Amino acid sequence: MSQTRAMLQRAPHAWGLALALLGAVCFSAKAVVVKLAYRHGVDASTLLAMRMLLSWPLFLGALVVVSVRSREPWNLSQRDIGLIALAGLLGYYLASLFDFMGLQYITAGLERLILFTYPSLVLIMTCLRKRQWPARWQLACMALSYAGLLVVYGHETVLTGANTTLGVFLVFLSAVCYASYLMVGEELLKRLGTIRVTALAMLVSTAAVLLQTAVQQPFSVIWNQPAPVWGWSVVNALLCTFVPVFAVMTAISLIGAQRVSQMGMVGPIATILLGTVALNEPFTVWHATGTGLVLAGVALLSFKRPAA
Repeated sequence: MSQTRAMLQRAPHAWGLALALLGAVCFSAKAVVVKLAYRHGVDASTLLAMRMLLSWPLFLGALVVVSVRSREPWNLSQRDIGLIALAGLLGYYLASLFDFMGLQYITAGLERLILFTYPSLVLIMTCLRKRQWPARWQLACMALSYAGLLVVYGHETVLTGANTTLGVFLVFLSAVCYASYLMVGEELLKRLGTIRVTALAMLVSTAAVLLQTAVQQPFSVIWNQPAPVWGWSVVNALLCTFVPVFAVMTAISLIGAQRVSQMGMVGPIATILLGTVALNEPFTVWHATGTGLVLAGVALLSFKRPAA
């Protein structure tokens, strides 16, 4: 651990950028990995259960390591426990479930663009909580992003049919749940630390997924999945869930949240490229136009600061 810390401190900017890029690409690859697993006949709930079963021991191990190394007491109140449970249900259960379900009907590129607009949803929720209207420039940024989504959505509806609407709706619900998770977990993340909150929320979501699976079908359905589904689930749990979480957290500690967010702009582009190569998804001038509008709107919304 000390050798790793020393290595990062020798070139913090370079390592920070590299880890932020790694996190963005790994997060973005999730949609492609899920769609590759769907080719073998697995359903969304089973695939999500496999992801949780394979990833929760990793987060539990990280939680144990942090707890052993940290000398700060936990001091979890009943309110903290309730918020962690709510964060787990929103961020790693419902958001993931709606996302996996939506990916059955839309391309990986469109899915990533929809999820990428979550800053606008956080802004709307913040304004509702404070009972105030967004600024004009914020409304303009959101309009730009959603105009881009409409361009891509309209074109994909022509290419893939009516199920695109269902897929878009499900992934948008996922984005709403993720934005709600960020709102719920903001205070906890600052006070308890990202690893603790993420690991505990993952345990809650794993319990919820397993409960849903037990109600829907026998657990033997999971164990009897073909080898390719298990293989893609391992990739999903390790490279698309566990690795990017810690890569992004380490990058934030090295170069700051704003620069890491800027590197996150690579995410939709990486998903589109991976989807085109691995899934043979179409990428037309309409996709390029819509993607550009979404990226521009989110970038302006995330990094523009109102005049003092």
